[in-house]
Amino acid sequence: MADSEVGVTPYWELTFDADGDVNGKQRDRLLREVVERGVKDLIVFAHGWNNDRSAATRLYSRFFEPIPALAPNARLGYVGVIWPSMRFSDEPIPDFERAVTEVTEVSVGSALDKGTRSALLRAFPGRATLIDQIARMLDRQPDGDAALEEYGRLVRLLVELRPEAPGAAFAADTSSESEEGSPSDPEMFVGDTAEMCREFARALAEAKAEAEATTEDAAGTAAGAGPGDERPRAGAAAADIPQAWDGAHELLRQATYFAMKRRAGAVGERGLGRTVGRLAQAAPGVRVHLVGHSFGGRLVSFALRGLPKGVRTVKSVTLLQAAFSHYAFAARLPHETRSGGVLRGHQERIDGPLVCCFSRFDSALGTVYPLASRTAGDDRTAAGFGLPRLLGARWGALGHDGVQAVSGTKAFTLADALRARATLPASGCVNIDASAVVRHGGLPAGAHSDICHRELAQVVLAAGRIH
Repeated sequence: MADSEVGVTPYWELTFDADGDVNGKQRDRLLREVVERGVKDLIVFAHGWNNDRSAATRLYSRFFEPIPALAPNARLGYVGVIWPSMRFSDEPIPDFERAVTEVTEVSVGSALDKGTRSALLRAFPGRATLIDQIARMLDRQPDGDAALEEYGRLVRLLVELRPEAPGAAFAADTSSESEEGSPSDPEMFVGDTAEMCREFARALAEAKAEAEATTEDAAGTAAGAGPGDERPRAGAAAADIPQAWDGAHELLRQATYFAMKRRAGAVGERGLGRTVGRLAQAAPGVRVHLVGHSFGGRLVSFALRGLPKGVRTVKSVTLLQAAFSHYAFAARLPHETRSGGVLRGHQERIDGPLVCCFSRFDSALGTVYPLASRTAGDDRTAAGFGLPRLLGARWGALGHDGVQAVSGTKAFTLADALRARATLPASGCVNIDASAVVRHGGLPAGAHSDICHRELAQVVLAAGRIH
């Protein structure tokens, strides 16, 4: 039976906790009913940094909506994965109602808003005192680097796990990020907090200036201004020089993203992968198609690592603005040839293609992600080489420029991919530049969540050979 909040049928939910343990009743219902309903193709979607079930189910309903008409003869079923992630409430989701997304006005360096504080309490239960201390420091912004160091200590305490916790081993995207299975902490946890905050502030200020300049240029073109017309560039005023506390809010955001990235790996491998294995036993004829947005892309990718040996029921994986390393599937890293991605070779667990959709308008992944993804001991900084260099940085994300350093990867524009949908590669990695539709959204995330498009639903169907 379809969930009343999702407009497709049959629809099931699978809820996982932070360690990857699945709701057994939901799993057993899926295993039983997918056979009873005669499903042949099952689309399993994992959300990214939504902060509650309501937002996740709204996303699923919107994304799934065009699929029945696009594949009228397919015997489809749908699964929505619910896992304990979160989204800062200043990150707008395009076209979603304010009541659903709790969007607030974006203000660089602002204090912790009520919506974000509530999301933090849900994502990190039992740490209300820490969250209150962090909120007070963001509100008061005390002087001196010592205060920023204390702030950094509190943020680190908020997201840290016990060494024996199941999720502690799932932070790395490349093997160079770990020694004997113990991942290094990001530089934002072990380096100079004040300088890291300044770096985040500079990156955000430059991104804001570029966005404003683009808007002004578009307005000028519409008004008939020529290329020789001079207008003041956005962000040029001396008063706009960013300060350390301007980046402190972003440090908290990126620390929680690190925690969600780690959690997504645990839920994928320990939870979804094992569940797909159980499904293969209960319904071996069902073709499974995994779809993930943001850290949900990491979740479904790590599910491949959790598949029991011999399971070949996953027929496609589609990543939408995936928020993890573009080298995760690489056999060798270009900058460190003795190391590779932690998922190297796991695309071969798919009996079909791994399709990665990306967009240059995703500022969450194109601008700030490289800063937060650097590992301990990497002494490069953002200062001095600017955003263009950051966009191609060592720590880039799949959702910004696609799968990198994997031999045989094919590349398409979205239009070309849709024209060639019947002849898309039947295996291996496929990059699709989705910038033509994934292009709307405000700072700081840009178009990161602009994924509810008919064209992207068509990509999922094409990847899975669903007709």
